[in-house]
Amino acid sequence: MPWLQLKIETSAEMAEQIGGMFTANGAQAVTFVDAKDTPMYEPKPGEVMLWPDTQVIGLFDASDDMPAIIKRLGNAKVLGKDFKYRLEPLEDKDWEREWMDNFHPMQFGKRLWICPSWRDVPDPNAVNVMLDPGLAFGTGTHPTTSLCLRWLDGVDVEGKTVVDFGCGSGILAIAALKLGAKNVIGIDIDPQALQASMDNAQRNNVADRLSVFLPDNQPTLEADIVMANILSGPLLELRSVITNYCKQDGLLVLSGILAEQVPRIETAYQQHFNLEPTAIDDEWARVSGQRIR
Repeated sequence: MPWLQLKIETSAEMAEQIGGMFTANGAQAVTFVDAKDTPMYEPKPGEVMLWPDTQVIGLFDASDDMPAIIKRLGNAKVLGKDFKYRLEPLEDKDWEREWMDNFHPMQFGKRLWICPSWRDVPDPNAVNVMLDPGLAFGTGTHPTTSLCLRWLDGVDVEGKTVVDFGCGSGILAIAALKLGAKNVIGIDIDPQALQASMDNAQRNNVADRLSVFLPDNQPTLEADIVMANILSGPLLELRSVITNYCKQDGLLVLSGILAEQVPRIETAYQQHFNLEPTAIDDEWARVSGQRIR
């Protein structure tokens, strides 16, 4: 189906109101994007953060009467009759197919490969994680996940109990199991993430060693390895929870951290962990260490 994109640049204060006007006029979807290149990180729970200069994009069916829609928008006091806009066609593609075609097997460290479930593995003798991300985050393409996978490939997980805090698609949990972990406990706030983790675990024949929980139901235990690839805000707020999962001499790896946020993370965790040198990939960082006796 052919689509049209209607784009209007506005302020953060007006963006949601304009988005509502798009929806009221038949937009199938409304997106807010940065109009100027302004960094914006980590909204608080329930908070919607928009850039000072925000572009509102409405997706309309190409058969919609766009002149009439634009006229109705202009009649509103919010925009006025002479408001500036861009109306562009959106190429008609099978976007899911497009994404699948561009998701290739990737190697992390010496042994570990992440392979899309719809592609052949490049090295049958490697440790291959077959992944279908579904609706959950985590394919290995983002630097934060890549940093954790490379770290995981370089440590001894054989026979260990592992916690994957913020498990997403289950990519780290399943990688740990395929590398020899005894069992993994996955925790996430999103039920769809837990379902994606279990689906991917079944695809990799390790579901019998993976248990998943929402935070309200998370178990009490001490693990040999704790992984938390989330964001710096939750890493700080949940420091005691994450720390208490890690037994004495256990290993910890944290990511989802911007390089500029590393000092705060290190200050928060160095009381209980001997921290290793921070690893940096692009603007993202990985903090890791061993629990102090």
